[in-house]
Amino acid sequence: MSDFNYLTKETLDQMREELNILKTSGRAEIARQIAEAREKGDLKENAEYDAAKEAQGHHEAKIAYLQEALMSARVIDAKNIDISKVSVLSKVSVTNMNNGKAMVYQLVSEREADIKQGKISVTSPIGKGLLGKLVGEIVDVVTPGGVIKFKVENISI
Repeated sequence: MSDFNYLTKETLDQMREELNILKTSGRAEIARQIAEAREKGDLKENAEYDAAKEAQGHHEAKIAYLQEALMSARVIDAKNIDISKVSVLSKVSVTNMNNGKAMVYQLVSEREADIKQGKISVTSPIGKGLLGKLVGEIVDVVTPGGVIKFKVENISI
């Protein structure tokens, strides 16, 4: 994860709510499952107990991840974004110079990334390659599939 986790206020609020649910009702449910499995006898050969303990580990890892993400969160307000260059939360229209296809991406945090919605992480190869670029610039982006040449056509919010 990067040094800062840039988020919209809405995503920050969603993360706080999810963390609250995980710490309260989520932990209570895991504890109930462990207690129920414990009642079934010998813990050495109790698959339900093992599964509940494993679920507890995953649950606590998710809580730790969210806590860390919230500690490094920086809220970005769309009205304060400089659209003279590609930055976090900006929408950038690009042309893939390799195949001529036009695309629009919005650069977002790792947490908000959703390629189906055209939202790519600023830490992805394309996101990193486009950050800081100006309209008209051509950039070579190294991806796992090879080098892609993009031309920045427009930057907006």
